[in-house]
Amino acid sequence: MKMTLKKIVIVAGLAGSFVTGAQAAGNTGNIEAGKTASESCAGCHGVDGNSAVGSFPKLAGQGVPYLVKQIQEIKNGARNVVEMTGLLNGLTDADINNIAAYYNSQVMSGGQAKEALVEKGEALYRIGNPATSMAACGACHGPAGEGVALAEFPALAGQHADYIATQLKKFRSGERSNDGDGRIMRSVAARINDKEIEAVSSYISGLHK
Repeated sequence: MKMTLKKIVIVAGLAGSFVTGAQAAGNTGNIEAGKTASESCAGCHGVDGNSAVGSFPKLAGQGVPYLVKQIQEIKNGARNVVEMTGLLNGLTDADINNIAAYYNSQVMSGGQAKEALVEKGEALYRIGNPATSMAACGACHGPAGEGVALAEFPALAGQHADYIATQLKKFRSGERSNDGDGRIMRSVAARINDKEIEAVSSYISGLHK
């Protein structure tokens, strides 16, 4: 079933409204223990969660619930990341919570948008594309790309443009499908072409929370 722009916004709002205190409490962790446990992650994601390579995501400041969800789903195979095959097998739930707490305590570094793409990218981010019923990115990820931690919507401001573009294409193709039963990201990505992906990814990279 296709989701209209109105339905996507409603789903996003409900997701943010109905995350319970118990869920949030269950995703706490120890920052210092997480710093130690994350040492093996630093080669790709940076010591402070700010990766130096555009294909590896920045994890700093991403919100504990979102980080726990992604790490758990990569570990159990719900999200396929070839580069991480087997790397998470030895982590316990406590390790994952601690790593998430540590990375969330860090600050994501900024990025730089391509000037020629700012106007188009901003329109897509803030308004979407009414012609294709593509929802605005800011509806879920916030006007400044700050994300909604309890709803597990990641912060985007400053994220690598290359990484964002790759993930949008994976959602569009169905290669990545761990966006829940609401299929919000898959629905958005189905309505965006490569040129639009380039523009909005660049714009997001230059956003500042």
